Amino acid sequence: MESSSSRAVSSTIATVLMVAIVVTLAATISTFALGYADELRSPAPVVGESSGELVPQEGDSGGVVRITHLGGDTLQASNLEIVVDARGACGKTGRLVNLPASGGDPRPEDEYVSGDDVFDNSYNSVGGPIGEAGGRWEAGETSSFRIAKSECELDQGEAITVRVVHTPTNSVVIEETLTAG
Repeated sequence: MESSSSRAVSSTIATVLMVAIVVTLAATISTFALGYADELRSPAPVVGESSGELVPQEGDSGGVVRITHLGGDTLQASNLEIVVDARGACGKTGRLVNLPASGGDPRPEDEYVSGDDVFDNSYNSVGGPIGEAGGRWEAGETSSFRIAKSECELDQGEAITVRVVHTPTNSVVIEETLTAG
């Protein structure tokens, strides 16, 4: 015959185990419910080094921005947006979106421009991997686009900041501040 004291121990152990299971389930559910699981996604690609150049505007030409990916992971253009912050020069900020810009022809009324339209809308105004089908931007390659003088006049010495954003992780993978020469 069992004593009453050994039944009390079994009951206590069962209660402790039940509480442990409930706490574990609550922690697991709250992790997913509060969005911590989203932070476990793949990291952004790493660009170890980049460079940039801003060819000054002269007449109707120039305003060419060239960004060279010098080292690091290959970037897929379809996962990128190019942000041009020209607030100091002309008070505008624009984005090239939905890359690669097929035909290299962004226009404010179509799918490739968001925010202020600071971009040259002429044919082949976007070049390199961000303007080509497939759009794999590998180390050593240069992408380019033009800033329209009629939309954002860049006087000598004025600077713009160009950021390449990896949209799946919302991470800036390249940032260059360029000065009109």
